[in-house]
Amino acid sequence: MTQPNTQYIEAQVKIALLEDLGGEVTINNDVTAMLIPAEHQADAHIITREDIILCGLSWAKEAFNQVDSSIKQTWHYKDGDKIAANSVLVDLSGNARSLLTAERTALNFLQMLSATATTTHQYTQYLNGSSTQLLDTRKTIPSFRLAQKYAVTCGGGTNHRIGLFDAYLIKENHIKACGSIEAAINKAKSLHPEIKVEVEVESLEELRTAIAAGPDIIMLDNFSTELIHQAVILNNKQCKLEVSGNITEERLTELAKTGVDYVSTGAITKHVKAVDLSLLIK
Repeated sequence: MTQPNTQYIEAQVKIALLEDLGGEVTINNDVTAMLIPAEHQADAHIITREDIILCGLSWAKEAFNQVDSSIKQTWHYKDGDKIAANSVLVDLSGNARSLLTAERTALNFLQMLSATATTTHQYTQYLNGSSTQLLDTRKTIPSFRLAQKYAVTCGGGTNHRIGLFDAYLIKENHIKACGSIEAAINKAKSLHPEIKVEVEVESLEELRTAIAAGPDIIMLDNFSTELIHQAVILNNKQCKLEVSGNITEERLTELAKTGVDYVSTGAITKHVKAVDLSLLIK
């Protein structure tokens, strides 16, 4: 997943600013900023209080630009950079009212997307030295799917399917509705032979059935580590294997030793804690 296009970013930022400014992007709607003399100019910077992987620079830039295109921005890093605590991310110069009006929107994007990238990076460290890749999921903040999946790649992770349209993921309820694992996989192949087929299994018996039907990927849902080892032997590299469910940082190291191809988790997009950033007027 590369960075979303300019139109996507512009639209997201505009929605955020409209929300903050009562339906019109104008500093006149920022009642607190009106306390500052209209002509007052200021210098500011954004610093990080903790070690981070940066993501969201284009969103932050756009927030300042939409509020006041005359604000001068000098960024010292790019998305994907590993940045130490207390580093200055950007120097800003311009109208003081404009800087403060754009502040929260810019920081919200930077904090959330950098948190996704930083958490992803932390998780990938447990997989170092193995061939196992870390995957994201569709458990993203609504309307931030592309942004968060981009942040995952900035943190060193790999994207699973983007949505419901670009890959099959046949889960328990699909199997029940279709009648069987075989029926679901066969129907998927016949409808869209060009699209990858993944199926979720919950036991070694279901794994055997799935292998025989020949999907591209089999997801081992909530398997114990012992069962995963057995599944890898049983599969014998016939299909790619993905592990999902009950994924913690502590467990990643042992999962990397099982030989599975992928570990997927919603935690890197759904359970992230915003990184600690501040905008300070000099």
